[in-house]
Amino acid sequence: MADRLSSVQKLPTHRRILNHFGERDPKIARVIQAIGPFRLKRNRNYFLVLCRSIVSQQISTAAAETIYSRFQKLFNGHAPTPERVAGLKDAPLRAAGLSRQKAAYLKDLSRRFLDKTIRPHQLNYLDNEEIIGQLTRVHGIGRWTAEMFLIFSLNRLDVLPVDDLGLRVAVQNIYGMKTRPDAKRLRTIGKKWSPWETVATWYAWRSLNTDIVNY
Repeated sequence: MADRLSSVQKLPTHRRILNHFGERDPKIARVIQAIGPFRLKRNRNYFLVLCRSIVSQQISTAAAETIYSRFQKLFNGHAPTPERVAGLKDAPLRAAGLSRQKAAYLKDLSRRFLDKTIRPHQLNYLDNEEIIGQLTRVHGIGRWTAEMFLIFSLNRLDVLPVDDLGLRVAVQNIYGMKTRPDAKRLRTIGKKWSPWETVATWYAWRSLNTDIVNY
């Protein structure tokens, strides 16, 4: 376990961000200047974040909100927990709008928390790839979902989600590219952003949607 991860990283100040990107990437620096301070809200309820990510897969934002609201109501005013989700029958999950596959994914996630395959209190002490490896052993969680967890639950500042469509579209716009950049091109650009790839990604998303990005 890396010593540098023994505590939660502090978010950099706006001045430090501008200085960093002003020297390394003037194009993203202009976006940062236009948008203003970096705000990344940390969601410490790791189980709920992962439940929501499973519910939201491959459906519209509106549909995801509706189904997730129904999912929450299954617990009669209590928060979903691994114990409560594991104890649910499939029928109420299906009635809430979840596919049979997603219901199975939620059950598998619950089991991983209950059998300590995923230990929430240890995650801050693991490096990014260790966390991705741990989370992607859960059925239904892929690398992109694990990267969103790193950004929005752990506030890791060095995450570059090269498969994220929003990031690809934003980078294409910011850099005036004729085509969307592929993963290799994004990694090349991301080297200029290091070690604050998450910061540049957050601003790229904001360039497409001015709402504060949360997950």
